[in-house]
Parts: sequence; structure tokens; C-alpha cells
Amino acid sequence: MSKPKVFEKPTGFRDLLPESVARIREIEFSVLDCMERWGYSQIVTPTLEFYDTVGVASSIEDRKQFKLLDRNGKTLVLRSDMTAPIGRVVSSLLRDEPLPLRLSYHGNVFRAMEEEAGRDSEFVQTGVELVGDPSAEADAEVVALAIASLQAAGVKTFKFALGHVGFLHGLFGETLKDHPEAQEELKSCLLGRDYVGYRTAIRRMGVDEARRGELESILRLRGGKDICEQALSVTSDPTAQAAIAHLCEVWNVLEAYGVSEHVLIDLTMIGNFSYYTGLTFEGYAADLGFPLCSGGRYDNLLAQFGRPAPATGFALKTNRILEAAGDAVRKQQERVLIVYGESRRAEALGKARDLRTLPGKVVVTRHAGTGSVAPWDPAALHKFEQGGYRYEGNVYSDVLLYLAD
Repeated sequence: MSKPKVFEKPTGFRDLLPESVARIREIEFSVLDCMERWGYSQIVTPTLEFYDTVGVASSIEDRKQFKLLDRNGKTLVLRSDMTAPIGRVVSSLLRDEPLPLRLSYHGNVFRAMEEEAGRDSEFVQTGVELVGDPSAEADAEVVALAIASLQAAGVKTFKFALGHVGFLHGLFGETLKDHPEAQEELKSCLLGRDYVGYRTAIRRMGVDEARRGELESILRLRGGKDICEQALSVTSDPTAQAAIAHLCEVWNVLEAYGVSEHVLIDLTMIGNFSYYTGLTFEGYAADLGFPLCSGGRYDNLLAQFGRPAPATGFALKTNRILEAAGDAVRKQQERVLIVYGESRRAEALGKARDLRTLPGKVVVTRHAGTGSVAPWDPAALHKFEQGGYRYEGNVYSDVLLYLAD
């Protein structure tokens, strides 16, 4: 195996240059501020966790987790999501805190993706967990907060799709009661949005025409609140009926929040069906084919850490938001370039210090005698108060302050 070149990086990892970092930081600060105003307090967890605790409890497949050994031979993982580490903290350090708990987070996560998939192996997530409230009100709260968070991040046009794992569990349990393998195959098709494969699998199963019609009808169950009524006519299974009733209640709360225009019901959406236990949702920008946000209810996770409690939450994929938000998240800043001579160094650096205390000011200083500044046209050397000039070298400014000797 050849030695990597000095400029190469592992597959799936990338460098972020100053412009991208600045935009990510603005998204981070704006979104975390939004979450704080909704009553969510930020928590920070380690990058490394024990595989036997957090790694096993994670919703991420084992083969996608980065593993390594510590000095004592214990298997560690780079955190592959933020929910499982927070579950560990809620069940230990926050064990005596009364429920519900509202927690937010922002951090890098790591997943070993296939090389040909073209996906990042390290990316940034910002999200919340609402622990200890099993109600539709709690589910609606995190959906409404996810909508507010995308708006705070600068995403203008988007849509959230809501589903419920109970509906498909109930429907498949009713129509394919004695065929668990077939149920899993159909769920896998829906999870991958492979609707052609879904129809093909149904035909291959040889179910009667009535059941085939029921199973294929769910592909048309996407839309507003009226979808709930249509879904009730598809199946009489109690689990499926309860799921639809819950979705209807969530929709009513979202209407009260005034955000139902951003939401549709999609009963083909199931999320990670081994992890989620109820409502699932995803948020999509208008021109992007991948979700910017995903979340849902996961009532079984906390029991793995010894503190059973219902929970719901979501994660924003902050890197992807950069593509959807564009430059909308950038705040207006005025850049000042101060060029000074030897005799006026103290004056120039003092002026820079004072300007940096003002909001929205970015100040760069250059010594005119170091050779790092291009020759200056005397006609362009105006006082700071006149302003409005730009230096087209490696430093730019909205305002030029030239302090000659």
C-alpha cells in the first residue's frame, strides 16, 4: 500500500476554509440562540465513548462506527450520533433532575461511509432532545422548534414530512401477519425510498388482490390533515389507528403554533425502524434532494442506560444547511484596514484596539514598511472618516485608514 501524499486526507473527511467556517459558526450561534429561547440548555459530550455503552445503544449501524482501542484494551468509538451520549448523561449525571429535560447540542459526529457513496464521514449536527414527555404536544414542540431552527439558520423555503412507525407496523402486521421477513423487506424498501422495489416485492409475495391494494395504497398517502382520514380507511389495526390519531393530534398542535403550512403527512416515511418508536419527521429544502433535518420519538433508548423515559428530538445537518442557506446567514460586518508607518505604530494599534470593541467591526493592521502591502497611490490615501475604499490585495477593506509617517 502506497504512503499517502502530504496533502491527502482520509476518504470522507474534508477541510473547511475560512468562509465556510464563518458561515457554519453563524448558523451554529443563530440556531443555538433559537433553541435557548425555547428553553433548551446546551450540553457537551466527549468525542470518544465506550462501544459497549454508547456505541451499542446508538441508532447507527455497527459497521458505520469508527472503533479503536484504549491502552487498557477497551473498545472505544468516535460518537456516531449525539442522542445516545445524551441518553447516557441523562441517566447518570442528570439522573436526579426532574423530567422533562430540554437539552440542546452542537458537535461533530463520525460515520464510516462507503467510499463510493460520496458522503462525509465527519459532519456537524445541531439539535435538541426533549426527555420525559410522551405526549403529542411534545412531538409537536420539537417539530415546531425544528422549523424555527431552519428559519434561524437562514433557510427560506422548506417542507417537513411527518410519519409514524406505528402505522406501518400495524398495517404490515395485519396484512402480512405470518410473514415477518416480508414485512422487513417492505420496510427496507420504504426506508430507502425504493418505491419500485416496494411494488415489485409485493407482487413477488403473491398476496391476494385486496391486500395488495391496501399495501400499495400507502404510496399515495401524502398530503395535509385529510390524509389521516384516508389512512383510517386503509386498515382497522388498533396500532395503526392509534398512530393516525396521534398524527392528527400533532397536526392540530402545529396549527396552533401557526406552522402547519410547512408540514405534510407522509405515511411511507418510517425512519430507522429499529430505533424510532412513534412520530418520525424529516425537513427538506426546496432545491435539495437530501434532508436538512431528521428526528422523531425514541422511547426505548433511555432504558438501555437504566433510566426508562420517553424522549423525542431532532438533529440539523449543519453542513448541508450551508448549501440551502447560501450567504443569507452572513451578518453585515465592516472591515477596516489600517496601514501605518513606524512613527505612528502606537496610534494605529490603539485605533485598531478601540475599533475592535465596536459591534460589526473587523480590523486588520499592516505595517507599511514590511513589504506585505502593495505600493500605495498617494491620491487614494484618504483619512478613515472619508472611508469607502477597497484594497484588492490579500487583505480587503470597506474602509481604509492610512497613518503615514
